[in-house]
Amino acid sequence: MERNRHPQARHLSAGVVVVRFIDGRPHYLLLRAYRYWDFPKGMVEPGEEPLQAAVREVAEETGLTGLRFRWGKVYCETPPYGKGKVARYYLAEAPEGKVTLPVSPELGFPEHQEFRWLPYGEARKLLVPRLQAVLDWAHVIVSGPTGR
Repeated sequence: MERNRHPQARHLSAGVVVVRFIDGRPHYLLLRAYRYWDFPKGMVEPGEEPLQAAVREVAEETGLTGLRFRWGKVYCETPPYGKGKVARYYLAEAPEGKVTLPVSPELGFPEHQEFRWLPYGEARKLLVPRLQAVLDWAHVIVSGPTGR
């Protein structure tokens, strides 16, 4: 299932809405860079498939591996923002693994200052509207009849 395809986008980034069930409730992984909260994501490199880039970015930014794409390879794209950038987010579960915020080799320091596993309502309050729409999309799937 695809949502919001934007062929006019000049730059595609890919990431993952990472969910973990805590006490039976879905919690979403958010990362903070300065005052901005987002899901793990980054630019798709030349020759790289977007899903491959998304998995790579999650590992690089959080240390999480072994994501389970239990809802398939569905994704949601943001409308174009900035200078023609579109972010494509897949949906996956991380049933285990400790989140770390490793040092970025390019920056020389961690790309993010903080992470949080948050239930839907709390996560939504921290996100900008374009990312609230992505969270809403993910939450409908996760909470649906086949979600858990």
